Amino acid sequence: MTTTDTDRRHALVFFALALVVLAVGYGLRDPWPADEPRFVLVAKQMVEAGEFLFPHRGVELYPDKPPFYFWLLSLAYGLIGSWRWSFLLPSLVSAMGTLVLTWDLGRRLWSPRAGLWAATAVLVSLQFVYQAKRAQIDPTLVFLTTLSLYGLCRHLLLGPHWRWFLAGCFAAGLGVITKGVGFLPLLALLPFGLMARARWQGLAPLGSGNGWRWSAGGLAFLAAIAVWLVPVLAVGLTSGNPEHAEYLDNILFKQTARRYADPWHHVEPFWYFGEVVLFFWLPFSLALPWLVKPWAQAWRQRDARVWLPLAWVGLVLLFFSASAGKRDMYILPALPGLALAAAPFLDDIARRAGFRRAVLGFALALSAALLAGGLAALSGDPGFERKLVAERGLGAEARWLWLMLASVGGVSLLVALWGRTAGALRSGALLLGLLWSGYGLVVHPLLDEENSARGIMRQARALAGEGIEIGLVDWKEQNLLQAVGPVVEFGFRTPPPTQLERGRAWLESAPSRRRLLVQRSEALACIDVEAHGQRIGSANRREWWLVGPEALAGCPRPTN
Repeated sequence: MTTTDTDRRHALVFFALALVVLAVGYGLRDPWPADEPRFVLVAKQMVEAGEFLFPHRGVELYPDKPPFYFWLLSLAYGLIGSWRWSFLLPSLVSAMGTLVLTWDLGRRLWSPRAGLWAATAVLVSLQFVYQAKRAQIDPTLVFLTTLSLYGLCRHLLLGPHWRWFLAGCFAAGLGVITKGVGFLPLLALLPFGLMARARWQGLAPLGSGNGWRWSAGGLAFLAAIAVWLVPVLAVGLTSGNPEHAEYLDNILFKQTARRYADPWHHVEPFWYFGEVVLFFWLPFSLALPWLVKPWAQAWRQRDARVWLPLAWVGLVLLFFSASAGKRDMYILPALPGLALAAAPFLDDIARRAGFRRAVLGFALALSAALLAGGLAALSGDPGFERKLVAERGLGAEARWLWLMLASVGGVSLLVALWGRTAGALRSGALLLGLLWSGYGLVVHPLLDEENSARGIMRQARALAGEGIEIGLVDWKEQNLLQAVGPVVEFGFRTPPPTQLERGRAWLESAPSRRRLLVQRSEALACIDVEAHGQRIGSANRREWWLVGPEALAGCPRPTN
């Protein structure tokens, strides 16, 4: 077998294993909070109403995110015809696409083996797989930013290749209408300009006199944004609808520049993303101490193949760190870039005893924690078990969760002890494979009915009866998404007391044919659910009740 055949076989095996890890548990659950029900509900209403420019959440416009991801969810549903079987498809395809792009760029820059190491570094990172198994915007954004970086590197490092440059700029524009920060790959042009002036090694011979071609990249970037922005501005500025004007102000200013400059939530210290890299990108991040020396050598050699992606990663970290508002997934687009900068050195690092001991320590610690936690929950009554069972409404079926944790921890611990330092990489891979399989095959079906609110909405319909309209007050997106039969709602962003006022008027206009579904909360404390309500159950750490007009007797009426 030739070297080419061996490399191809290794790549096929890797991508087959990657697909199993990413897809295990697919179709075994419905959308879960915090964001999944919201995004799927927006896409569902798009499909049902045929309105793809101005997304809605219930009766209100949803201005928090651009629509490209919702379009992908709608497309996935159109292909499959089931929200349960389609809502994770964009994330799965995006994750696999990210791995393919990382592998291909790595093999082109250095070697097939280096490309495989780069893709492996991305796949083993805990945050990457966790996000890939969720219907979040971030996996799609990571694919588009990786595609953009891929196109730029094919041109700047392996070119000249102006078509890939245009494709990279266009992908960045698609990233912007997916999540505003999709422009991030274009920051790579800054270190490229400095490296070109200093005549670094590894840059493509692009020559001079190509100003119009560079400008075409900007036009490609804007063209992708215009796919959405031009029609939404054309309608929003001419419709005379004040909701459209408010939507444009929110999506174009509040959720972008104002959110970056003056965030109103998720405030974290400047160094927050350093902690994310160290802990959420485990076990890949264990290689960082061994990368310092080869990166320093590459700097002395002025190797742009290493330092262009690495400098870009630094710019991404600096960009997000400069804002007070931070969430761990913000910097996930930088992960493939860091893996590419590490790729030519990972094969040597993987052979080092010190690195293998670090991986072994990671595998032993995580395996022991899983085993101890699972056994404690099975044999005793630890606080975390009581809390989880109470919050998730679990019964005896919770034992399957503890058995899964104990089994994954026990098997992985035995394999790690048996393989010791020499087998540390295999032990770590087995641990991650078993853990993600348990997450998909056990956690997904076990927690789905409560997390998705499917059981609550089915029970609410059973208690209300056929033909009874249910009004949602102080509701969550999963309630409307999983609703059975006729339902109405009175706004989502609307304050709960105002929702209750509207719901009360609606209820009293036809009390024999209507009921309100409410949660027990301080905002709705005036409702006498104990004496005049029907308890539905708990979901997402909230208790839900079905009430008629008599339960609202203690609630104040608005004064005119």
